[in-house]
Formats: sequence, structure tokens, C-alpha cells
Amino acid sequence: NEIRKLVGHRPILLTGAVVIIVDLAGHILLQKRAYPKGTWGLPGGLMELGESTEQTAEREVLEETGLKVKKLRLLNVYSGAKHFSVAENGDEFYIVTIAYLCKDYVGDIQIDGSESVDVQFFSPDKLPEKMVGSHREMIKDYLQNNGMT
Repeated sequence: NEIRKLVGHRPILLTGAVVIIVDLAGHILLQKRAYPKGTWGLPGGLMELGESTEQTAEREVLEETGLKVKKLRLLNVYSGAKHFSVAENGDEFYIVTIAYLCKDYVGDIQIDGSESVDVQFFSPDKLPEKMVGSHREMIKDYLQNNGMT
């Protein structure tokens, strides 16, 4: 909000992290987001000042799912013109997203209600239709790079 007071709706860069959490059966954890309403995506979010991207991933997963992730493995960094978005209020931004893989986690799924309205594991061949487009791309990359497609 403070940055927007200075730059208005002009484009800014935002950095975030998401985690592809995979259970023992190979299913991928997705959260049904409160915003955009009814859209499924990977748990994750934007960096806060002073955080590393790993810390961002760990914090966001815990906040959104109740799970504590361990042994994050870097999958890829997503950036560029196709990662440009305009929010409903007209704010423009480019997102740099760092995607991690995690197969080692602890805890029980807990839905926070403010960011997540549902959290479920999905078979890679039965992902929800309404998903964040870039997250679908990240999952596709993960599956291709691990010989699963």
C-alpha cells in the first residue's frame, strides 16, 4: 500500500514463492483461493521485507495450509512479459515467482478461511479446471521434468 501511494497504478515488480507439495501417492496439494474467488492454485505468496524466498515459501504454506514444509528443492524461476497482471483496482505488476518442490512436510491440513477456502491433494491427471494459469504451467513443468507426462 505504501508503494502504491508513491507510484499509483503504474507497473511494479513483485517477488513471490510457491510450493509444489507432493504426497507419497504423487498427488499435488492445491488450495482453493479466496481471491480470485473459487480458483485453485499452489500454496504460496509474496515476499515480505527481509525474507528469503525459502522463508516466504515456508511462511505462506504454513499460513495457507497448516503444513510445515522441509527440504525445499528449487524447481524454476518464472518471470517476464507473460507474468504481467492487472488487479481489479487497476494496479499493474510483473510477478517473479520462485517455484519449489517439497515431498517432506509435517502437520495436519488446516484451512485459514481468509486466503484459503479449501485445501486438497489432487492426482496430476485430475487437476481442477479453474486454476491459476501460471501455477498450471509450473505443475506441467514439474511433471515433464520428472518423467511423469
